[in-house]
Amino acid sequence: MTSYRLAVVGGGNMGAALVGGLLAGGWPAADLAVVEVAAARRDVLGTMFPGVMVAESVPDSEAAVIAVKPHDAPAAATAAVNGGARRILSIAAGVSIDALQLACGEDVAVVRSIPNTPALLGQGAAAMCGGSFAGDDDLEWAEAILGCVGTVVRVPENLLDAVTGLTGSGPAYLFLVAEALIDAGVLAGLTRPVSDALVRQLFVGSAAMLAGGSDPSSLRAMVTSPAGTTAAGVRVLEEHATRSAFLEAVLAATARSQELGKPH
Repeated sequence: MTSYRLAVVGGGNMGAALVGGLLAGGWPAADLAVVEVAAARRDVLGTMFPGVMVAESVPDSEAAVIAVKPHDAPAAATAAVNGGARRILSIAAGVSIDALQLACGEDVAVVRSIPNTPALLGQGAAAMCGGSFAGDDDLEWAEAILGCVGTVVRVPENLLDAVTGLTGSGPAYLFLVAEALIDAGVLAGLTRPVSDALVRQLFVGSAAMLAGGSDPSSLRAMVTSPAGTTAAGVRVLEEHATRSAFLEAVLAATARSQELGKPH
């Protein structure tokens, strides 16, 4: 019976993003399997990833990524372990390492991660932590997988809820700002297509400047001439407590993540 180097259990957007990243990073297609229960989605995955095994149930594999809905994660982890996996990387939100370890048994290395949707474009931001049976080699293994689709940092498990509130939910905050800016451009007299095009490039260009490593406050100061137009706009944002609103949004999302992770 064929045994795979890695089985990705769950063929949704995040699972597919990881498979695509691994292939782009040089993993042979024959080393990978994707598990997906929906027949129509299996057809799509087969077209997306020629040479990758697409299966309805978990095949024999050395390791597995659990990329299913949270309530399905423990069962999926158990199925992977029953198929021979000795390393489990879970990206299921709200499912603790203890719950995963219970499903896997004590002889399995468990790593838990919180990625975000820009991983779909290879630009994700993920945090990860390992269970008590995960050694340095296991953490490096998980980091290499997640690193195929973006940046990876290591944090204690009790901080993963904060990561969820910040970068897990963060793309939605930025998209909301983009929506508001497009509307503002229209209000100021631009056509919607023109405003849309300008705002999209505004985000792309600003992100590139941030990626250069400069401090955000220094970049903001670079744009903000004393008594100029930007200073007038920033003053209004500060008067409306925009900074505080973002702080509260991250804390609210963090608190909700903590609630979702509690046993019911």
